[in-house]
Amino acid sequence: MRALLVANPGATTTTSGTRDVLIRALRSEVDLEVATTSRRGHGAELAKQARLDGVEVVIALGGDGTVNELVNGLLADGVSDKVPALAVVPGGSGNVFARALGLPNDPVEATSIVLEALRERRSRSIGLGKANDRWFTFCAGLGLDAEIIRRVERARVRGETASVALYVRSTFSQYLTATDRSEPMISLVRPGGAVVEGLSMVVVQNTVPWTYFGPYPVSFTDTASFDTGLDIFAMRGLHPGRTAVAAAQLLLMHRKPTGRSTYRLRDQESFRIISRRPLAFQLDGDYLGESDEVAFEAHPHALNVVV
Repeated sequence: MRALLVANPGATTTTSGTRDVLIRALRSEVDLEVATTSRRGHGAELAKQARLDGVEVVIALGGDGTVNELVNGLLADGVSDKVPALAVVPGGSGNVFARALGLPNDPVEATSIVLEALRERRSRSIGLGKANDRWFTFCAGLGLDAEIIRRVERARVRGETASVALYVRSTFSQYLTATDRSEPMISLVRPGGAVVEGLSMVVVQNTVPWTYFGPYPVSFTDTASFDTGLDIFAMRGLHPGRTAVAAAQLLLMHRKPTGRSTYRLRDQESFRIISRRPLAFQLDGDYLGESDEVAFEAHPHALNVVV
């Protein structure tokens, strides 16, 4: 079996020594090529070329950003039975996608499971989401959650380490000092023209959990799954009291937020989110700039994953 391992040298939790051990282990089962990403978008280019070259499995060694790039490269020309399968060895700080697949957070333990699956030719078909022209594996967001991610990414550029403390500090700083809470900007447009207005932030989930905080689950829904459509959670305004209640439900009670200020839909095939002005936008935990309109689609059985 031909396989390509794409390693992110900047991955948070893997060293060069660990990578060497994992590469040797993988070469015991597959005809392995190894590539290292050197810039943003490089992983997508490598995965797209792997598809053209007839590689059977592409293995991600990195975090959720690396996984997202590989998925977008693999599916650059659409869903097809010619798309290589994807395997994941977690190497980032969050590893949300790997954990959603049931993989351990330790890269050596995860490699052991991937090796067994490769040996047995075992894979799972999963559904993915698409936002405009970009694929995502577990979540997307417009508004406050994307603003928090933007704030964290800027802190990391300044040399701070990704940690639970950084996310907690960024969340409170963003909400209290920077987020515009004056007026809801967002509308949700469903097929047939039904419109829900007066929303301040929207999170779209393709699976659970979605988390900012390392191993601690943070999920705006408890029904999202790789086997169903997309789940939507939104806040009707960001009033301090109601927002505090929602945050307590998420962070302290580890359950989905409820109450009059929340709005949710489950298992949706398609919809659009429109804002009266551009707002921060994120996919799979990566800040992608600002957007004022995003069209979402659920794609069942979009990708085979080795697990």
